[in-house]
Amino acid sequence: TSNKRTLRTLFRPAALPPPVISETSPSQKKLLAYHRSKEQQEVLDQLLIDRALEVYYITMDETDKKDAAPPIAERPSTVRKYFSIILKYLFMKKRVQRNPMIPIQRQWLRSMLALVPQSLMEGRDRQLLTEELLKEIVRDYEKSMQRCVLRRVLVKPDIKELDKLEEETPLPLLPLGLDFSSTWHNSYIKAKQQIISTLHILHPTMKTLLDFSYTAFFNFLLVDFSSSRLKGPVDCKALKTDASLSCCKAEEEIMSTWYQRVVGLFSQSEALDGVKLDQLESFYNCVAVLMSNQLKGLLQRTTEVFVKLFDPEDRSRLPLFKMDLTYDENRMEFYPSLQDLEEAILFVVDCIGQTLQNVQTMRAWLTGGTATVDAELPAHTVQWAKSTLKKSIRDNLEGPKEHFKGYVESYGWLVDGTAEERINRFIAEQPSFDEYT
Repeated sequence: TSNKRTLRTLFRPAALPPPVISETSPSQKKLLAYHRSKEQQEVLDQLLIDRALEVYYITMDETDKKDAAPPIAERPSTVRKYFSIILKYLFMKKRVQRNPMIPIQRQWLRSMLALVPQSLMEGRDRQLLTEELLKEIVRDYEKSMQRCVLRRVLVKPDIKELDKLEEETPLPLLPLGLDFSSTWHNSYIKAKQQIISTLHILHPTMKTLLDFSYTAFFNFLLVDFSSSRLKGPVDCKALKTDASLSCCKAEEEIMSTWYQRVVGLFSQSEALDGVKLDQLESFYNCVAVLMSNQLKGLLQRTTEVFVKLFDPEDRSRLPLFKMDLTYDENRMEFYPSLQDLEEAILFVVDCIGQTLQNVQTMRAWLTGGTATVDAELPAHTVQWAKSTLKKSIRDNLEGPKEHFKGYVESYGWLVDGTAEERINRFIAEQPSFDEYT
């Protein structure tokens, strides 16, 4: 016999216990059967461990075998214990891996495809490549989810031999040299505190100004021609005069009521409660902006109401204009002309826009300055109003134009010299009395 260690000498086959035959009671039989099954399970586990040791030893390199042989021979119980833990972990790992995983959402895949330029998605080969990429993404997702669930459910034993049995690539590391830390929180807190300390619109005085401004301008219009149709036809000159007088009276009323109330509000010492000395300029700038918004809103609302009078779909409030059909210097024409009518209507828009343009700011009123509140109508509002009115005027004047055309066709020859020429030619021919008749 040789002293060389072999697998058979190292791992002797386990012998089954001899059977015991005796007369026993049912309870004793039940107890013996329990012990027997337990012993059989231990034997089975021992056989599985021995088999795993053999397989593991065979797959080892020669250098690893030399390093692993002494501890296996000297401490077989410790090695068997380790491999028992490994087998149980691998068994539980397979059970966990068999559990169904949550599939990837289709919306995520569509979002990924949306990031790819359309030029790279065209062509049959590109489509096949896209499908392969999506399959690879799904596989990576399922694999990552499986590993994530496994790490959350099972605790991997700290055994070096287990790393060799598991063919598992390490998780990807974060890119080196990139900083993913959040630096916005401190700046957000700082900006929030600055807004709270400088946002003067939250001041109680601003709330009071906003309240009585809303009350003063809620149902107020600089020009109101909504009932002009009931008064009958008006001429262009009267329209301009009424618009100018109405705007002047409205401005006087605003300056004597609303503006005087604003002045009284900021003349009180309580109006600046809580406002620091270095914040006075920004505080009064906020007041100027608030007053500007109120005045601009009034002008814009008045303009919109005036333009709505000429709505082609609702002619119940369309103003009536007096126009004469005149004959002068052998010509028939309207007076005032259609161009003059259009200019008169557009004049109302300009008149509204020129109102309330000299309202002093509170800072200027208190310090004796000349700065005024920005109450100019926005350019896009003026452009919209004039273009809408021109189209409406053009559509509504189609009837008068047809009426004028009928007059010219029927009687134009009487006034353009045609009739006189025919009479002179008839007389020059010296007709007979019957022809005269």
